[in-house]
Amino acid sequence: MLFKLGTPVWEIALRTAIVYLVILFGLRLFGKRQLGQMSTGDLVMILLIANAVQNAMVGPDVSLTGGLAAALVLLVMNFVVVRLLGLTPLGERLLEGGPTLLVKDGALVPHGLRHEGVAPEEVETAIREHGIADVAGVRAAYLEPDGTISVIPIDVQPMRGRRRVKRVRQFRRGTG
Repeated sequence: MLFKLGTPVWEIALRTAIVYLVILFGLRLFGKRQLGQMSTGDLVMILLIANAVQNAMVGPDVSLTGGLAAALVLLVMNFVVVRLLGLTPLGERLLEGGPTLLVKDGALVPHGLRHEGVAPEEVETAIREHGIADVAGVRAAYLEPDGTISVIPIDVQPMRGRRRVKRVRQFRRGTG
C-alpha cells in the first residue's frame, strides 16, 4: 500500500536517527575530505552504505509514508548536527576534527603521514605548489580539516596589515 505504514513512525524515526549518527561518525573517522575530493571508490562505498542501511532505517516498511518519514528525520538530524553542534568549539572539533601536523622544522612527521594515509610525495608536491623547493624549507605543514595542506615556510616574515590566505591545493587520496 502506498500510504499504509508497515512499521510505526516512531520506530522509523529512531532507526533512522541511529543509522544517521553511526554513519556520520563512521565517515568522520575516515579522514579529511570533502565531497568534491571523493575518489570513485569513495562514491561506490557511500552508495553501497546507503543501500545497506536502507532496511535498517525503515524495517519491513515499503510505504511512501515510511520513506518520507525517514527522509524527514535525516533532514532534521542533519540540521541539528550541523547547525547546533557546529556552534560550539567542542561540536566543531567533533564534526570537523583538527589539523594534522605533516612537517615540522624541515622534516616529515611519520606519525601524521601514517595517521592520514598521506604519501611523502603528496606533501612534497604541496610544498612545491607553495613555492618552496623542498621539505627543508618548511617550518610546518598541516593537513587541514577541509583537506587542504597549509605550509608555513621557515623564513616566514610576519605579515603586516591584512591577512592573506592562499588556498593552493586540495588533498586527494586514491583514484579508485
